[in-house]
Amino acid sequence: MKDIIIIGAGPAGLTAAIYARRADKSVLVLEKETFGGQITHSPKVENYPGFISLSGNELAEKLIEQALNLDAEIELDEAKQIIDHGDCKEVVGENDTYTAKAVILAAGSKHRLLGVPREEELTGAGVSYCAVCDGAFYAGKDVAVIGGGNSALQEAVMLSDICKSVTLVQNLAFFTGEPKLLEILKAKDNVRFIVSSVVCALEGTDELTGIVIENTETKAQTSLPFDGIFVAIGQQPENEPFADVVPLDAYGYVMADESCTLSDGIFVAGDCRVKRVRQIATAVSDGAAAAVAACRYLEQA
Repeated sequence: MKDIIIIGAGPAGLTAAIYARRADKSVLVLEKETFGGQITHSPKVENYPGFISLSGNELAEKLIEQALNLDAEIELDEAKQIIDHGDCKEVVGENDTYTAKAVILAAGSKHRLLGVPREEELTGAGVSYCAVCDGAFYAGKDVAVIGGGNSALQEAVMLSDICKSVTLVQNLAFFTGEPKLLEILKAKDNVRFIVSSVVCALEGTDELTGIVIENTETKAQTSLPFDGIFVAIGQQPENEPFADVVPLDAYGYVMADESCTLSDGIFVAGDCRVKRVRQIATAVSDGAAAAVAACRYLEQA
């Protein structure tokens, strides 16, 4: 039995592992896909304190190296269920079942994808999901923002200040974001709007050169050249397998405050938690808070 099992090896989970090991607690980290999480898809990270610029892979490797150097155990296995037996928690994985006195859920969330061919291949090569992370790379260039909610409008506002042009592509006939944001965008000369249209194809070989959109009413298709696109059609948290033991909001995010505490022995950290800002810096903050809370729980048990 471990002291703490951490589900997810993104920045939140790995930070939790580092803090827990420094408190001399035995730790097992379970990751279903990529050690490092979503940051491994970012070709450059320039907004993480302490580093002027590095790739997402480099940052992930540093976090993993630090956790392993402290003798945290990291396993590639997909957690399917958490069973709470009180003083003992079972985490049922695809390959094995693990036990611990406490569990930190750091499963993260993923950007909703367009679902078009070659999207994954061109991610980081013209396809992005975060203007805060990657917007500076498109200064003076022509970009599109896919989506019409608050996230899309906020991304477009930010990009409009640094890009040559910004085109918003919305699948509905109207935008669902705040009217104030829409007013700000409509007042800008370098912003245009396309409604009732969806992206049906990506163009370019090694890098994105444009997109093909299809009008949802007429079914007419149009090819549009862009240096990059920012997909902002929502997030998809990875919490569904644990819905029976953690409280979720209507969007599937774990409902927990800054203490990152859910119940006796169960904690949450990172992008899978209800929060306003989802960045690497806030993920590692959650990881530290969850680990400290878990260690305090173990010491008082």
